[in-house]
Amino acid sequence: MGFTLIDGIVIVIYLIAVAVFGIWSAGTQKTTTDYFLGGRAMPWWAILFSVVATETSTLTFISIPAVAYGGSLTFLQLTFGYILGRIIVAIWFLPAYVQGELTTAYQYLEQRFGPGMRKAASSTFIITRLLADGVRLFATAIPLAIIFRFAGVFDGWGDMEIYLIAISIISGITLIYTFLGGIKAVIWMDVVQMVVYIGGALFALFILIGKLPVSFPEALTSLYDAGKFTMFNWGGGLSWSEFIADPYVFWIALFGGAVFSIASHGTDQLIVQRLLATGNLKSSQKALIWSGFVASAQFGLFLFIGLILYVFYAGASPEAIGLATTDEVFARFIVDYMPVGVAGLIVAALFAAAMSSLSSSLNALASSTTYDLIKPMSKAVWDDAKELWVSRMVTIGWGFALTGSAFLFTWLQLSGGDRPAIVELGLGIASYTYGGLLGIFLLGRLFDKPDKTDAMIGFFSGLISLLFMVEGALQQFLPGEGLTIAWPLYTAVGAAIVIVVANISYYIRR
Repeated sequence: MGFTLIDGIVIVIYLIAVAVFGIWSAGTQKTTTDYFLGGRAMPWWAILFSVVATETSTLTFISIPAVAYGGSLTFLQLTFGYILGRIIVAIWFLPAYVQGELTTAYQYLEQRFGPGMRKAASSTFIITRLLADGVRLFATAIPLAIIFRFAGVFDGWGDMEIYLIAISIISGITLIYTFLGGIKAVIWMDVVQMVVYIGGALFALFILIGKLPVSFPEALTSLYDAGKFTMFNWGGGLSWSEFIADPYVFWIALFGGAVFSIASHGTDQLIVQRLLATGNLKSSQKALIWSGFVASAQFGLFLFIGLILYVFYAGASPEAIGLATTDEVFARFIVDYMPVGVAGLIVAALFAAAMSSLSSSLNALASSTTYDLIKPMSKAVWDDAKELWVSRMVTIGWGFALTGSAFLFTWLQLSGGDRPAIVELGLGIASYTYGGLLGIFLLGRLFDKPDKTDAMIGFFSGLISLLFMVEGALQQFLPGEGLTIAWPLYTAVGAAIVIVVANISYYIRR
């Protein structure tokens, strides 16, 4: 049906409402405890939705249906690992954080290994988030550009201009309510935005089912006959090298997904900060564990949309329906078949997913920078007003930094033959730095003897060693043949190297 003026009005109204509601919901911020931890009084169910919304980007909305369209439901195996990992974090990590009344995940490392280790871990988190979220923010413009291109919006404009407009809108509005409202605004807007993008996805699925060329039971039967409901891949018949390189073998997905989730939800300030905002251990544990089940159900919804799209388009190749890649299939349906006004709602849902991720990153980066780096290095005594002012200034700084990072990735992606390598570099760093962070946390919890020197040696050994095992842009510059492993294993291997090297260092130095 195309993209109409009414759809544009829906998007504008939504964006204005986001800024107003975000500021209103936060109330007055008097201290950094209010600004970064919501006064440690946020309800657990709001934290649950915030955690899930933070993990969801526009690429989840657009690309996960494409995974099922071109394959099956084997992606869900990873989510089972995610649930297991969160249960482990809730039982083993959260008590140390909540009972210790910590403000960042990296304060624990200072208590165990000294301020140097805290700064190293926090700096690793900051660099990772700058690169990963720069790529993610750039990536949010891709589905928006696809939809605008299909719909004829901004005719005569190039992809570069459309991308920069989308990035600027997302960054500007998100920075306004994050700057003024802090974590309260972030969490409550995450709740609203999750309702918006899940509601948009369900409405699209409802429309899609109504337009199927066959009845719904017949659609399910054809999907079953085509093997599209396959959920488990046990890896039978694979050699060892093929087994460890396949991310969708069940055992790799379960183990790798669990370890990755332990790292992302147990050592990443982006998530830990939210869990600390409840103020008590049981609430944090409920929010974290249930977020795993909700996230799994959410992935299931988007995968099911992909299966129904497969029936709708009769399994046609992307080229046959005028697409460049399978990733564009859901966007194509949104533009062609959504009723007037609903297409605007879906684009608003894409903005919602993007803003929920960006606002979380801004607040987490500001808290880690303020507490882990700036305040420890400042010799002056800060009162509440000064600390809050510094925190807000840091938030503005990170808003511009992340926007600049996204602009840089946009330029690299659209203006040269080397662009795939650059994007892979940013995504690769985001993938394997979790191994170092998880390893150093496990070293502190499991081993009493290694000291701060051993910890530093192990930490950086883990980060560097993974360069030889991650297939991508960096591997081509390294000597010899790299050992390629599935990406869910990056974190587990990195953590193991940190622990082993740190203990070897201890015994050698002793």
